[in-house]
Amino acid sequence: MQSTLIYWPVLLQLSIPLWVIGLNGVRKAAARKAGLQRPESTVDNKAWPLPVVLTSNALDNQFQFPVVFYVLCLMLAHSGGVTLLSLALAWLYVGLRWVHAMVHVTNNVIALRFGFFLASMLVLLGLFFTCVVHLAF
Repeated sequence: MQSTLIYWPVLLQLSIPLWVIGLNGVRKAAARKAGLQRPESTVDNKAWPLPVVLTSNALDNQFQFPVVFYVLCLMLAHSGGVTLLSLALAWLYVGLRWVHAMVHVTNNVIALRFGFFLASMLVLLGLFFTCVVHLAF
């Protein structure tokens, strides 16, 4: 299997923070225009209304476990370990992360968001073990 195929789910995963940061900018501009930003507290998210806080938190989340995904995909591509299984796990991980991000920036139902997070973590664990097995044998 062509190792560079793993880069397609990586690119789609990289599009999540780009989408979230764009949405965050739109929400911040709308909050400023509506006078909802509290200028005395611009150091943290407390200065902004909930929709901005949600997108800011969702953006922070994109620089946590997805970093492990990027490293695993690069390791698999570099070592020739891209298989149908690893590719399927990568696509599944990204799909779950997209849904997780959408829940995070919309209704933010914690139980639902956690379910998608947990599912994505299990898939990431599977990708990790796929990489370990490939490198060990």
